[in-house]
Amino acid sequence: MRAFRLAYDGTDYRGFQRQPHGNTVENELFDALRALGVDFVEGSPAGYAAAGRTDAGVSARAQTVAFEAPEWLAPRALNGELPAPVRVWASAAVPGSFHATHDAEARAYRYFLHRAGDDEAAETAAATLSGRHDFHNFTPDAEGTVRELSVSIRREDAFLVVDCRAGGFSRELVRRIVSALAAVSTGERSPEFLERALSSEPLSGPEGIAPAAPEPLVLVDVEYPAAEFAVDDRALASAREVFESRRRRRLAGARVAAELSADRPRR
Repeated sequence: MRAFRLAYDGTDYRGFQRQPHGNTVENELFDALRALGVDFVEGSPAGYAAAGRTDAGVSARAQTVAFEAPEWLAPRALNGELPAPVRVWASAAVPGSFHATHDAEARAYRYFLHRAGDDEAAETAAATLSGRHDFHNFTPDAEGTVRELSVSIRREDAFLVVDCRAGGFSRELVRRIVSALAAVSTGERSPEFLERALSSEPLSGPEGIAPAAPEPLVLVDVEYPAAEFAVDDRALASAREVFESRRRRRLAGARVAAELSADRPRR
């Protein structure tokens, strides 16, 4: 059994988990494994599991999958069959009992919130949301909403960077936490609103919390204390080259958008 670390730009994918309609990261991974001759059992590689799902548009730096892989299957071999936005950069030998979902001790997400309001108000909100709470107002899930969560923020130029760490996350939990933080920091919501949201009172309609946009969210780490991942230097270099190229294209696109939105004198 081997575990692999994946980085991917999720912008053009309909999430990680495979689905019959629309391309996903897992669809790409499975196509690559079939091309390499990896054995499948009932539609999946033998023993396959992933650390978790990411929504459409969400990216990852350390998504993790594990399955019964041949010894020769290195990250660079997988990258030879994968499209550029999906890169495998490290692997680890793990016991046959290893399960990429259940054996993860913690997961960490990072959200880049552009031009939020008052940082002090956001810090207070982050402290309120940290700890063990029932986050039923922050997810569409009806079960498993009680979580032990750590939320922290820091300022990086025009971005308020929001870091969330927990053993596991309900659907849309991070994106709705970010939405609530943004609303409190701009004064759209009062700090007391968070106490209501964390209470047993169900909030819906205008009082509910909508998820923030998915594209600024990244799965940055999944922790496995017993797994020792070895970085494939060539695969990592490939990943850095791919994502640096995509970064430059987006910077150029942002500059063009700024030019199009700039004020023009009337003639």
